[in-house]
Amino acid sequence: MTEQLRLLCFPYAGGNAQTYVRWRKLLGQDVDVRPMQLPGHGERIRETPQHRWDGLLADVRAKLVGMLDRPIALFGHSLGALLAFECARILVAEYGIRPVRLLVSGHRAPHLPLREEVLHHLPDAEFLARLSERSRTLRALTDPAFRKLLVPMLRADFTASETYAWLDGPPLECPVTALWGEQDPDVDLAETTAWQRHTTGQFDVVPFAGDHFFVDDKWKEVVAAVGDRLRPRTGSAARRPL
Repeated sequence: MTEQLRLLCFPYAGGNAQTYVRWRKLLGQDVDVRPMQLPGHGERIRETPQHRWDGLLADVRAKLVGMLDRPIALFGHSLGALLAFECARILVAEYGIRPVRLLVSGHRAPHLPLREEVLHHLPDAEFLARLSERSRTLRALTDPAFRKLLVPMLRADFTASETYAWLDGPPLECPVTALWGEQDPDVDLAETTAWQRHTTGQFDVVPFAGDHFFVDDKWKEVVAAVGDRLRPRTGSAARRPL
Protein backbone atom coordinates (compact mmCIF):
# COMPACT_ATOMS: atom_id res chain seq x y z
CA MET A 1 0.00 0.00 0.00
CA THR A 2 1.33 3.43 -0.96
CA GLU A 3 2.17 5.66 2.00
CA GLN A 4 -0.24 8.57 2.26
CA LEU A 5 1.17 11.92 1.14
CA ARG A 6 0.61 15.06 3.20
CA LEU A 7 -0.04 18.21 1.14
CA LEU A 8 0.48 21.49 3.00
CA CYS A 9 -1.60 24.27 1.39
CA PHE A 10 -0.89 27.98 1.98
CA PRO A 11 -3.44 30.73 1.16
CA TYR A 12 -3.01 33.98 -0.72
CA ALA A 13 -3.06 37.39 0.99
CA GLY A 14 -6.47 37.93 2.54
CA GLY A 15 -7.44 34.34 1.81
CA ASN A 16 -8.82 31.58 4.01
CA ALA A 17 -6.86 28.35 3.93
CA GLN A 18 -10.05 26.40 4.60
CA THR A 19 -10.92 26.80 0.91
CA TYR A 20 -8.44 23.96 0.36
CA VAL A 21 -10.71 21.54 2.26
CA ARG A 22 -12.73 21.03 -0.93
CA TRP A 23 -9.58 19.63 -2.57
CA ARG A 24 -9.78 16.53 -0.39
CA LYS A 25 -12.60 14.87 -2.28
CA LEU A 26 -10.90 15.30 -5.66
CA LEU A 27 -7.44 14.22 -4.49
CA GLY A 28 -8.76 11.17 -2.68
CA GLN A 29 -7.52 9.23 0.31
CA ASP A 30 -3.94 9.02 -0.93
CA VAL A 31 -3.43 12.73 -0.17
CA ASP A 32 -3.87 14.27 3.29
CA VAL A 33 -4.68 17.92 2.50
CA ARG A 34 -3.67 20.21 5.35
CA PRO A 35 -4.77 23.86 5.08
CA MET A 36 -2.04 26.06 6.61
CA GLN A 37 -4.19 28.80 8.13
CA LEU A 38 -2.44 32.07 8.99
CA PRO A 39 -2.96 33.90 12.30
CA GLY A 40 -5.90 36.31 12.11
CA HIS A 41 -7.63 34.31 9.36
CA GLY A 42 -10.63 31.98 9.38
CA GLU A 43 -10.87 29.94 12.55
CA ARG A 44 -7.82 31.89 13.86
CA ILE A 45 -9.57 35.25 13.47
CA ARG A 46 -9.06 36.14 17.16
CA GLU A 47 -5.28 35.82 16.87
CA THR A 48 -3.08 38.77 16.02
CA PRO A 49 -2.18 38.78 12.30
CA GLN A 50 1.53 38.45 11.57
CA HIS A 51 3.15 40.96 9.22
CA ARG A 52 6.79 40.05 9.85
CA TRP A 53 8.41 37.07 8.16
CA ASP A 54 10.10 35.89 11.34
CA GLY A 55 6.65 35.67 12.96
CA LEU A 56 5.08 33.93 9.98
CA LEU A 57 7.86 31.37 9.76
CA ALA A 58 7.75 30.76 13.51
CA ASP A 59 4.06 29.96 13.04
CA VAL A 60 4.93 27.59 10.18
CA ARG A 61 7.54 25.84 12.33
CA ALA A 62 5.00 25.36 15.13
CA LYS A 63 2.51 23.81 12.68
CA LEU A 64 5.11 21.38 11.32
CA VAL A 65 5.39 19.67 14.69
CA GLY A 66 3.51 16.40 14.35
CA MET A 67 3.26 16.64 10.55
CA LEU A 68 6.56 15.07 9.62
CA ASP A 69 5.56 11.42 9.90
CA ARG A 70 4.83 11.00 6.19
CA PRO A 71 5.99 12.33 2.80
CA ILE A 72 5.28 16.04 2.34
CA ALA A 73 4.40 18.18 -0.67
CA LEU A 74 3.59 21.88 -0.57
CA PHE A 75 1.25 24.17 -2.49
CA GLY A 76 0.79 27.92 -2.18
CA HIS A 77 -0.81 30.69 -4.20
CA SER A 78 0.54 34.28 -4.33
CA LEU A 79 1.75 35.08 -0.77
CA GLY A 80 1.18 31.39 -0.12
CA ALA A 81 3.74 30.52 -2.80
CA LEU A 82 6.42 32.36 -0.84
CA LEU A 83 5.30 30.67 2.38
CA ALA A 84 5.37 27.24 0.73
CA PHE A 85 8.84 27.93 -0.66
CA GLU A 86 10.19 29.05 2.71
CA CYS A 87 8.54 26.06 4.40
CA ALA A 88 10.27 23.76 1.90
CA ARG A 89 13.59 25.37 2.77
CA ILE A 90 12.86 24.86 6.49
CA LEU A 91 12.12 21.18 5.89
CA VAL A 92 15.44 20.71 4.12
CA ALA A 93 17.66 22.87 6.33
CA GLU A 94 16.20 22.07 9.75
CA TYR A 95 14.78 18.55 9.38
CA GLY A 96 16.79 17.01 6.55
CA ILE A 97 13.55 16.29 4.67
CA ARG A 98 13.29 16.69 0.91
CA PRO A 99 9.69 17.46 -0.10
CA VAL A 100 8.03 15.26 -2.69
CA ARG A 101 7.20 18.38 -4.72
CA LEU A 102 6.79 22.14 -4.34
CA LEU A 103 3.89 23.67 -6.27
CA VAL A 104 3.93 27.47 -6.47
CA SER A 105 1.08 29.43 -8.00
CA GLY A 106 0.44 33.04 -8.98
CA HIS A 107 3.75 34.54 -7.88
CA ARG A 108 7.02 35.52 -9.51
CA ALA A 109 10.18 33.68 -8.51
CA PRO A 110 11.29 34.83 -5.04
CA HIS A 111 14.57 36.39 -6.13
CA LEU A 112 12.83 38.83 -8.49
CA PRO A 113 11.99 42.35 -7.27
CA LEU A 114 8.48 43.59 -6.52
CA ARG A 115 7.04 45.58 -9.39
CA GLU A 116 3.45 46.26 -8.28
CA GLU A 117 2.37 49.37 -6.41
CA VAL A 118 3.10 49.11 -2.68
CA LEU A 119 -0.09 49.38 -0.63
CA HIS A 120 0.54 48.30 2.94
CA HIS A 121 1.63 51.74 4.21
CA LEU A 122 -1.45 53.63 2.92
CA PRO A 123 -4.14 55.08 5.25
CA ASP A 124 -7.07 52.72 5.81
CA ALA A 125 -9.51 54.32 3.38
CA GLU A 126 -6.99 54.53 0.55
CA PHE A 127 -5.62 51.06 1.34
CA LEU A 128 -9.10 49.53 1.04
CA ALA A 129 -9.89 51.51 -2.10
CA ARG A 130 -6.69 50.40 -3.88
CA LEU A 131 -7.07 46.85 -2.66
CA SER A 132 -10.66 46.74 -3.90
CA GLU A 133 -9.34 47.41 -7.40
CA ARG A 134 -7.34 44.17 -7.16
CA SER A 135 -9.67 41.96 -5.13
CA ARG A 136 -13.08 40.90 -6.39
CA THR A 137 -13.81 39.43 -2.93
CA LEU A 138 -13.25 42.77 -1.22
CA ARG A 139 -15.36 44.56 -3.85
CA ALA A 140 -18.21 42.22 -2.99
CA LEU A 141 -18.05 43.17 0.70
CA THR A 142 -20.12 46.34 0.88
CA ASP A 143 -20.57 46.59 4.67
CA PRO A 144 -18.18 49.40 5.74
CA ALA A 145 -17.92 48.09 9.31
CA PHE A 146 -16.99 44.59 8.15
CA ARG A 147 -14.47 45.93 5.63
CA LYS A 148 -12.85 47.96 8.39
CA LEU A 149 -12.72 44.86 10.60
CA LEU A 150 -10.63 43.13 7.93
CA VAL A 151 -8.04 45.91 7.66
CA PRO A 152 -5.54 44.55 10.27
CA MET A 153 -5.50 41.12 8.62
CA LEU A 154 -5.26 42.49 5.09
CA ARG A 155 -2.59 45.01 6.03
CA ALA A 156 -0.54 42.29 7.74
CA ASP A 157 -0.75 40.04 4.68
CA PHE A 158 0.21 42.78 2.25
CA THR A 159 3.00 43.99 4.51
CA ALA A 160 4.44 40.49 4.51
CA SER A 161 4.02 40.12 0.76
CA GLU A 162 5.47 43.53 -0.07
CA THR A 163 8.42 43.37 2.34
CA TYR A 164 9.56 39.83 1.54
CA ALA A 165 13.35 39.72 1.17
CA TRP A 166 14.79 36.64 -0.47
CA LEU A 167 17.97 35.31 1.12
CA ASP A 168 20.29 33.33 -1.12
CA GLY A 169 20.78 29.70 -0.24
CA PRO A 170 21.17 26.25 -1.75
CA PRO A 171 18.50 25.42 -4.32
CA LEU A 172 15.93 22.77 -3.53
CA GLU A 173 16.42 19.30 -4.98
CA CYS A 174 12.74 18.38 -5.25
CA PRO A 175 10.62 18.86 -8.38
CA VAL A 176 9.00 22.29 -8.62
CA THR A 177 5.83 23.09 -10.55
CA ALA A 178 4.80 26.69 -11.19
CA LEU A 179 1.14 27.42 -11.97
CA TRP A 180 0.39 30.59 -13.92
CA GLY A 181 -2.69 32.54 -14.99
CA GLU A 182 -2.21 33.67 -18.57
CA GLN A 183 -4.07 36.94 -17.92
CA ASP A 184 -2.50 37.62 -14.51
CA PRO A 185 -1.45 41.30 -14.49
CA ASP A 186 0.96 40.72 -11.59
CA VAL A 187 2.99 37.80 -12.95
CA ASP A 188 4.19 37.08 -16.48
CA LEU A 189 5.52 33.87 -17.99
CA ALA A 190 9.17 34.85 -17.67
CA GLU A 191 8.73 35.63 -13.96
CA THR A 192 6.98 32.29 -13.50
CA THR A 193 9.63 30.33 -15.40
CA ALA A 194 12.30 31.97 -13.22
CA TRP A 195 11.27 29.62 -10.39
CA GLN A 196 13.47 27.06 -12.15
CA ARG A 197 16.47 28.75 -10.56
CA HIS A 198 15.37 27.44 -7.16
CA THR A 199 15.63 23.71 -7.79
CA THR A 200 18.09 21.23 -9.22
CA GLY A 201 15.19 18.85 -9.75
CA GLN A 202 12.56 18.69 -12.46
CA PHE A 203 10.66 21.87 -13.25
CA ASP A 204 7.53 22.61 -15.21
CA VAL A 205 5.04 25.44 -15.76
CA VAL A 206 1.29 24.83 -15.98
CA PRO A 207 -0.66 27.67 -17.64
CA PHE A 208 -4.34 28.37 -16.97
CA ALA A 209 -6.75 30.65 -18.77
CA GLY A 210 -7.57 33.36 -16.26
CA ASP A 211 -6.28 36.20 -14.14
CA HIS A 212 -4.63 36.16 -10.72
CA PHE A 213 -7.59 34.32 -9.20
CA PHE A 214 -7.53 31.35 -11.56
CA VAL A 215 -6.82 29.29 -8.43
CA ASP A 216 -10.45 29.94 -7.42
CA ASP A 217 -12.11 30.20 -10.84
CA LYS A 218 -10.45 27.04 -12.18
CA TRP A 219 -9.99 25.25 -8.89
CA LYS A 220 -10.98 21.82 -10.17
CA GLU A 221 -8.49 22.12 -13.03
CA VAL A 222 -5.85 23.29 -10.53
CA VAL A 223 -6.52 20.29 -8.31
CA ALA A 224 -6.31 17.98 -11.33
CA ALA A 225 -2.91 19.43 -12.24
CA VAL A 226 -1.72 19.06 -8.65
CA GLY A 227 -2.97 15.48 -8.48
CA ASP A 228 -1.28 14.58 -11.76
CA ARG A 229 2.05 15.66 -10.29
CA LEU A 230 1.60 13.91 -6.98
CA ARG A 231 0.40 10.56 -8.32
CA PRO A 232 2.09 8.28 -9.07
CA ARG A 233 5.05 9.21 -6.93
CA THR A 234 8.40 7.89 -8.02
CA GLY A 235 10.02 8.90 -4.76
CA SER A 236 8.77 9.88 -1.35
CA ALA A 237 10.15 12.62 0.86
CA ALA A 238 13.67 11.56 1.66
CA ARG A 239 15.33 12.13 5.00
CA ARG A 240 19.02 12.68 4.54
CA PRO A 241 21.99 13.51 6.76
CA LEU A 242 22.58 17.21 7.39
